[in-house]
Amino acid sequence: MTDDRGVTWVLVDGENIDATLGTAILGRRPQPDERPRWDRLRTFVERTWGQPARGVFFLNASTGIPMAFVQALKAMDYIVVPLSGDADEKVVDIAIQRTLRALTTRSADVMLVSHDGDFLDDLGALIDGRRRVGVVAFSEFRNAGFSTLPGLERFDLEYDAGVFDAPLPRIRVIPIDEFDPNSFLG
Repeated sequence: MTDDRGVTWVLVDGENIDATLGTAILGRRPQPDERPRWDRLRTFVERTWGQPARGVFFLNASTGIPMAFVQALKAMDYIVVPLSGDADEKVVDIAIQRTLRALTTRSADVMLVSHDGDFLDDLGALIDGRRRVGVVAFSEFRNAGFSTLPGLERFDLEYDAGVFDAPLPRIRVIPIDEFDPNSFLG
């Protein structure tokens, strides 16, 4: 096993997060100021687990590379992985699954940023009691299978990681200990 303890690999399924944000939450294509601030995600992971985070952002580039976005991610020290394939291939999912499998031979911690249940088996294989494994997503859209993985830490992209500049139009279940009627009363 490769010893890279003290590092968290943050694997971002950008396609999945963008689709959920646009389709399920906003009901339209997100405006630039409504998109996640990816630098805050790495900061959140580093602060939460108390160690450096290496971000890997997977992109479907079958129809081209969004160079301005790629340059912005690279400026935030993300490793950008542009992928291509046939129209029926889920290239981002395939690449993340291969990456999760490769991480089984390493000792690093892993944080997946996705709602997708296609990663359950590979993520579950990383939960070995020696490393921390987590998932960051919009909680209400996260595949229910993530709740069945003992030892998996779950975080909300907006409420825990704080990657948005303004509140999103989401409805969430509020734990009674967090309920503040003043937030509704104005």
